[in-house]
Amino acid sequence: MTTQGKQPIIQDEDTALIQRAYRNLLKAMPSPLNAEDKQNIRAAFELAARAHQQQRRKSGEPYILHPIEVARICVREIGLGPTAVVCALLHDVVEDTDVSLKEIHEQFGDRVALIVDGLTKLDGLHDSESPQAENLTKVLRTMLSDVRVVLIKMADRLHNLRTIKSMAQHKQLKIAAETSTIYAPLAHRLGLYKIKSEFQDICLKITHPQEYHEIADKLAQTRRAREQYIEEFKRPLLAALKEQLGINVRIIGRPKSIYSIWNKIRTKQVDFEDIYDLFAIRIIVDVPAEREKTYCWQVYAIVTDFYKPIPERLKDWITNPKANGYESLHTSVVGPQGRYVEVQIRSERMDDIAERGFAAHWKYKGVRGVGSNVNVFETWLNQVRETLENVGSGSAIEFLTDFQSNLFSEEVHVFTPKGEMRILPEGATALDFAFSIHSDIGCTCRAVKVNNRVERINYKLHNGDQIQVITDKNQRPSEDWLQYVITAKAKNRIRAALKEEKRQLAALGREILERKLQNLHKVPVEENADMLAKWFGFPNRLEFLSAIALQQVELSGLKSFRPDGTRLVEIEGEKAPGSNDIEPKPGDSPQTPKPLKQPGKADVFINGEPGTYYAYSFATCCNPVQGDPIFAYVGAKEGVKIHRTTCPNAPFLLANYEYRVLKAEWGATVKADFIATITVTGIDAGPGVIQQLTDRISSLGINIRSFSITGEGGYFEGRISLVVSNTDQLNQAIMALKQFKFVANVSRME
Repeated sequence: MTTQGKQPIIQDEDTALIQRAYRNLLKAMPSPLNAEDKQNIRAAFELAARAHQQQRRKSGEPYILHPIEVARICVREIGLGPTAVVCALLHDVVEDTDVSLKEIHEQFGDRVALIVDGLTKLDGLHDSESPQAENLTKVLRTMLSDVRVVLIKMADRLHNLRTIKSMAQHKQLKIAAETSTIYAPLAHRLGLYKIKSEFQDICLKITHPQEYHEIADKLAQTRRAREQYIEEFKRPLLAALKEQLGINVRIIGRPKSIYSIWNKIRTKQVDFEDIYDLFAIRIIVDVPAEREKTYCWQVYAIVTDFYKPIPERLKDWITNPKANGYESLHTSVVGPQGRYVEVQIRSERMDDIAERGFAAHWKYKGVRGVGSNVNVFETWLNQVRETLENVGSGSAIEFLTDFQSNLFSEEVHVFTPKGEMRILPEGATALDFAFSIHSDIGCTCRAVKVNNRVERINYKLHNGDQIQVITDKNQRPSEDWLQYVITAKAKNRIRAALKEEKRQLAALGREILERKLQNLHKVPVEENADMLAKWFGFPNRLEFLSAIALQQVELSGLKSFRPDGTRLVEIEGEKAPGSNDIEPKPGDSPQTPKPLKQPGKADVFINGEPGTYYAYSFATCCNPVQGDPIFAYVGAKEGVKIHRTTCPNAPFLLANYEYRVLKAEWGATVKADFIATITVTGIDAGPGVIQQLTDRISSLGINIRSFSITGEGGYFEGRISLVVSNTDQLNQAIMALKQFKFVANVSRME
């Protein structure tokens, strides 16, 4: 969390606060510390307190409280030990103070220095395409040596989110975007379910505050009824389980997170009142590891004796654990009052891993009977290592996209013709499978057979598929293949093959350019190729020279230069034929444009200035309406675009292009019309539906720009574009349409 610069040195009243926080940290340690650990933790605390003593957080509290709380989260909520506590206390000192990594190394040794270095942001990233991606890459590289780096990073992000209220709104949006696109999926992949849920809930509170508070209020109002229902559900089960199995059993009801409820409302297009599975029943048995599977299935048999199961909702993650080590038996049953109830069955060991993830997993490493789950994280770390090794010279954004698609997604299990199982990310194709076998097999893949049937090479894999790859030594990857694969290994191997082909073309293009330059100006290629590439509108020399070989460059434009020694100089006033706008460099500041016109009454304020200073327009991907939370994004070619903070593209832009994002606010009075599109679904009541909908909207004084409707099997879905002045008018239209009995749901299109 950013500090506010130097404040007065720690006051006496702060000292008591700091000491209390430190004592709470020590109380959180699970067992008595040995003398060395106690000494190291105290030394780390004292060093961090001295280093941060003139720093305060945005909230005004002493900065040292942040690393203390991060250390406490590492112990209490993730399950890490004394070394992690030392590193957490020191995680910001090298980055934010005068303490050097050398001093950390001399006082605390190699391991602590390695972890603290991994947690320290890279310097000099103002010219980077995405500092966030660069820093994440550093964290992941260090994680391969010590996984505690990424776990402490999770604790750091969690405390920053818990105290985010003191940050400006636009900063909150950026942090929420980073968290939802990077940290929440990574927490999921590490099995940190509680932390992932808290990440998602806090991000929802920032990006969709109204929806968040509405769901939170409704959960609070229905809490007593839920608790009574859970008691009614588990009462007969507890007695039967103890009588028939004779073991210790716990049954608890866990409410779903606000984010998961919101996501279900959004994706299923239902109201809160129509969601029956607002909680899950968890049955936890205390049995030896080698008998877990047997007892879990016995529990399932007893549960289904009392409540009717829904077969298609049965998921066995005990036989085939998730990639993050999660093990549990899930099913849904029809409980009292005909309500669907999700039931999770697991052992105490499985529950510990599910709650605390990676760190808890290692407590059970080598436990007899746990089976294939023992090495699950070594497998995952090997995937991380392979992804990092394949990063090559690609952009930071490219790396981050590949990393997310490979390691953050769920999985499919498929088989070779010999029956060997391969695990690939969900959404992977047959071509991904070919590259997973061997790069050469992927590059020469001509066709595939899936379950003995010929399929396209971009066929999406499903669990249980058996794939046979048919190769041809004359086959070569094409540019289209990049659209056919999602795994980093396949993408990087295809890019490498295309780049090699491009290099061969570039060599031919260089010869052509050299002859032209010799004939026209008697100057060499090397001193002029980069300048000419930029002038002709190409991002680099390789693209320029290969385009020459493909006869995609009009070299008559070389006449617009004159020789100046060994270099060419552009003749003033000349312009390259078909030259393109060049993408601005990441380091270029978009925040100081020249005034375009005199400000009148501003519709929008950008960075605190009237929007009339900027060539801004409203983004068509989300169509902001007055009253929507908004931000401004400085594009490469289209000027400043105003986006809604809930725009589908917002997380990507805010997380990866912070240097182009500007604060934006609505003016006090905006006299303008906006286009907003809503979807209406419901029961097809026959003739007159369209007229009733349009009449109701017209009665509100709202114009309809377009209307489309489809209906089949007694169901209809309509899409209506409205011309509105603000969000109040839009919400008025939505509420008016919801009053029709035949309308099931009305929502604004994101």
